[in-house]
Amino acid sequence: MAMARLDGHLFVVNEDRCFGCAACIALCPVDALVLEGLLAVVNEPECTHCEHCIPACPVHALSIDPEEIC
Repeated sequence: MAMARLDGHLFVVNEDRCFGCAACIALCPVDALVLEGLLAVVNEPECTHCEHCIPACPVHALSIDPEEIC
């Protein structure tokens, strides 16, 4: 069953906060997150906005924001 994306929103990784702990990577059900060096990177079109990863981030670097502020 596909999860609904939030229209007009984008999944965002705050590059200033993320330090590459990879806590989010294993929780992504669609493998939209990968670790590149010391930064989690999202394949945003693949992201379902399920939010499984967001509470796992110890530095609050992940969010789903309205497109106009991204």
